[in-house]
Amino acid sequence: MSIDFDKEIHAHIAVLKSLQKPTGVFTAAAHTVGTGYDKAWLRDNYFMTLGFLETGDIDTVVKTAKALLSVFAKHKDKINWAIANKPHETWQYIHARFHPETFEEYWEEWGNSQNDAVAEVLYLICDLELRGHAVATTTEEKEVSQMIVDYLVRVEYWHDADNGIWEENMEVHASSIGAGVAALKLASQVEWLKVPLVAIHYGEEALRQLLPRESQTKFADLALLSLIYPFAVTTKAETDTIIKNVVYHLTRDRGVIRYKLDRYYNANEDGYSEEAEWCFGLSWLAIIYAMRGEKERAWYYLRQARNTVTSNGEIPELYFSQSPVPNDNTPLGWSESMYVVALQKVKEMETK
Repeated sequence: MSIDFDKEIHAHIAVLKSLQKPTGVFTAAAHTVGTGYDKAWLRDNYFMTLGFLETGDIDTVVKTAKALLSVFAKHKDKINWAIANKPHETWQYIHARFHPETFEEYWEEWGNSQNDAVAEVLYLICDLELRGHAVATTTEEKEVSQMIVDYLVRVEYWHDADNGIWEENMEVHASSIGAGVAALKLASQVEWLKVPLVAIHYGEEALRQLLPRESQTKFADLALLSLIYPFAVTTKAETDTIIKNVVYHLTRDRGVIRYKLDRYYNANEDGYSEEAEWCFGLSWLAIIYAMRGEKERAWYYLRQARNTVTSNGEIPELYFSQSPVPNDNTPLGWSESMYVVALQKVKEMETK
């Protein structure tokens, strides 16, 4: 199968741009969707910037990062309270979901304790800074950036039970710890940020002890791929095991299930054996295999990812188990972005 990489990248970047608000942040799915995905998430915004970052549109990435920093600035009194007192209720944590125009937090219970999402904003700010594209340019913005560091240290992210990437059970999650390690490592290279190196050490130790599991209850989990790309915090042996487990236990024809017995959009009313197939998982595997130079596998998963594109040229959040029926979160920005990255990485692999 031949692919016009530039044409496909352009088409899916256009879909991504349709999800961006004038404020600079992206809604998780279309602005008109009735599922609640017309809201903005810290995590989704981070992953949506990757499509632009990998294809060289730094201006869009900086605009989004600046907006995300503004979200934190708006809630700096809450963050300062958390640093002083350490949260003990989920509503006291920085919420991962917010209004895309007013930047207000949504206050209903929604698994609001998500340390990975907070770390991803810090990672993005520091990544851009180290690339020579400053996001925090004012005194207040630099102070807020330091507050994010202090917040992660204060909650003791390395053993803090949170709702994790899937916003579900309160557990210690490897994907949350890994995001914290990656973010603090980058932050330690930014000259105007102060990072206690012991906090990185604690995170790395906790990762070694927990991996290759995602948590006490999750053995193989799609979230673990984040530790390989974009965060690169796993050893070679850990990387190999994570990939093997995800491929063997979780891959399906139209996506990758998040974990076994996942009840979200499960087609079986009992919640067993018919887990939803998440489209961006295929792109994620294509990205990782392309970065490893494993051409045959990279192409295989890119083709699989391409097959998830609807007749309207959009990529859903997921397909119902063993069916061609997507859910209503179409297009999902995260899916679109990861497909763009997969196209870019395979293109780069072929030109080496």
